[in-house]
Order: sequence, then C-alpha cells, then structure tokens
Amino acid sequence: MTTAEDQAIKLPNFDLGEFVRRVLAEDLGTGGDVTSNATIGPDARFTAEINCRQPIVVAGLDIAIAFFRALDGEVRIERLVKDGDAVGAGTVLLRLDGNARALLAAERSALNTLQHLSGIATLTRSYVEAIAGTGATLLDTRKTIPGLRLLAKYAARMGGAENHRLRMDDGLLIKDNHVGVAGGVAEAVRAARAADTGLMVQVEVDRIDQIEPALAAGAERLLLDNMSNDELRAAVALVAGRVPLEASGGVNLDTIRGIAETGVDYISVGRITQSAPAVDIGLDYALSGTNGQL
Repeated sequence: MTTAEDQAIKLPNFDLGEFVRRVLAEDLGTGGDVTSNATIGPDARFTAEINCRQPIVVAGLDIAIAFFRALDGEVRIERLVKDGDAVGAGTVLLRLDGNARALLAAERSALNTLQHLSGIATLTRSYVEAIAGTGATLLDTRKTIPGLRLLAKYAARMGGAENHRLRMDDGLLIKDNHVGVAGGVAEAVRAARAADTGLMVQVEVDRIDQIEPALAAGAERLLLDNMSNDELRAAVALVAGRVPLEASGGVNLDTIRGIAETGVDYISVGRITQSAPAVDIGLDYALSGTNGQL
C-alpha cells in the first residue's frame, strides 16, 4: 500500500497536483469517461495490474499512482518495483484495486506518462551502459517536449544520466550564435566574465584553434561541438586537464563509446529526451483478484 510520502515525486518546483489536474482535464473534457459511465455501474470494483511488455527502465510510477488517486482517493495500490529499476518483459509494476469507473478514467493519462518517462529512462540507460568504464559522464540537454522538461530530466536521471542546465538561467553557455554576434570566442568569453553573473562560463568551440583563446579569456569549461574523435583527442591533450571538456553533436549509440574513449569528461546527448520512443506498458483487468496481496 502506498503512502502520501511515497506518492510525492521529489522534483523541485514541480507541482504534481497541478500536472495531474491539467492532464486529466485534457483527457476527460467536460463530460468525463462517457463509455465507462454508460457501461459500468457506479459501485463496480476494478482489480488490475500494470505490466511492461518489453524490458524497460522504470520512471514515473509515482505520477501514475497520482492519476489513479486523483479519481479514487481510496484506491488500494501495491507497488512492486521502483523508479530506476531495470525490469524484464512481463514484470508487474503496480497492482490496483478500486472503483472501476475512476480507474478506467485515469488509465490513459497514467499510462501515457509512465510509457513516455520510462522510454526516456530506458534509452538513457543504454547510453550509460555504452560508456561504462570510460570515466565519461552522460549529460542530458534542454531538448525536451515543451512543458515536460522537469519530468524528462527526472526520467533521464532515473536512467543514469546527470542533469545539465534545467533552464537557461542555470548556467552560462556561450554557443556559436553568441560567438558570432560577439565577434569571436575570446570576445564572448570576456563579455560573459565581465557580466559577473556568478555562474561558471562554458563556451562552445568547434575548432582546435579556438581553445587557447577561450581559455586565455577565462572560459571555465569547453563544449567541443561536432568534432571528430581525432580532434577530440587533440583537444584533450591540449587542454591537459585545465578545464572540464564536454563533447556534443551527432552522438548516438554507435558512436558514443569511441567519443568517451577520447578522454572527454562529459558527453551531452539530446536524443535521450528528444527522441526516446515510448515503451510498451499496459493495464490488464485481473479476473481473480490478487490473492489477498492488496
């Protein structure tokens, strides 16, 4: 049985109640689940299992639970795994017993969220495993579905990535367009240092000859953008540990291991949040109950 504390997903600045209300309003409209209301009695009970149909890394269970509790405050829930767990196909994630109309009305919102977040966590874990033992750390990016960044970042963390820049005011990252407008890498870095924001100054470079001017101007971290592995190795040798190095651009599962082996400290991958496919998770009616486990 879950508790109120169990339900509270620990995300700073994330209003779980508001998210659940907004998503349910989108799905239920003004008339509610007219199909369940027309075919099922108001006091009918529903016992079911939420299970995965493929190997996944779980993320979003607390949010799924919150959807069911929002429509049935007395629903009985047994949680069988936790976020961050890698589980095999056929694993039961949750067992539910409650009002049939309420649980069926919450089903799609709960599953959509759980499938999406577990998809991010699952893809992320595959990238983390691909660079295991190299010393490089996987970072996520701001390439997320608008409005869902907090949840996407949470799911990436459950998959094993380190969160990087939740918002634009979390870090000072000078990209190529900033460099172009400022008149060069050194000019952009000097301007950023003069602004005295109190934030670490990171700058994107896409050529080896930009590295020394960036460091001389006061850059505290370099983003090596779309460099070949040979260029990355040269950058690592040139910097020689003076500042952390992050590789980015065109990274995929086929290339990430080679990138990690160049000696960079971090690798940022947009596709883990931008392009992760939803995983196959379903809710199945259980005719015979749950053997008294709920």
